[in-house]
Amino acid sequence: MRTVTLRIWRTSNVFTDYTMSVPDGSTVIDAIERVFAQPDAGLVWRHACHHASCGSCGVRVNGVEKLPCVTPLSEYPAGKPITLQPLAHLPRIGDLVVDFGPFFERMQAVGMPMTRVDETIQTTTGVALDNRRDMRFENCIECGLCVSACPAMANPAFLGPAALAAAERIVQEPRGADVGSLLQLVDSTAGIWSCRSSYQCTAVCPSDVDPAGAIIRLRQCLK
Repeated sequence: MRTVTLRIWRTSNVFTDYTMSVPDGSTVIDAIERVFAQPDAGLVWRHACHHASCGSCGVRVNGVEKLPCVTPLSEYPAGKPITLQPLAHLPRIGDLVVDFGPFFERMQAVGMPMTRVDETIQTTTGVALDNRRDMRFENCIECGLCVSACPAMANPAFLGPAALAAAERIVQEPRGADVGSLLQLVDSTAGIWSCRSSYQCTAVCPSDVDPAGAIIRLRQCLK
């Protein structure tokens, strides 16, 4: 067993400490659930899948954007509190929960692609299994970690890394979209030219979307 203290930001603008014992190998979300189960805690938080598919549980852990469902407690020094805060740059609703309305408004502004043509599946010998072209969901799980980590999101007009990565996907695979109008939208101070190239969005992305790389590719399209 491991003794853990979570220092959680509460809606009352104070941090509250919760100390508990959890089994070795536990994740941050396991500890949060222990807090949530306490009748007097009244913790407001959001989660669903527990395996980094839904993106619902995103928070800042010791100041870094994480999905607590796949973040081992062993990443943090024993005996020191682990600080949990809601994501930045989105309106706060309560405790660890933020309003994703502005996030989805930005995604909708660029077309918000949900599916893409799958890459040809290869065997270990490099030979394609068959000639089918299947469909799969986008890599982006809309967790908002990139938006929280992005320093340029201090500009409320900025489309943000998730939306710009979605725009770049549409440029790759238009599916009937008006690519010219989309490029005009992102070719602005509200678009790719507000990006500071800090790569913080890519650093925290749990799905290998690489929003910073997508923004660079959009810039190359517009040269």
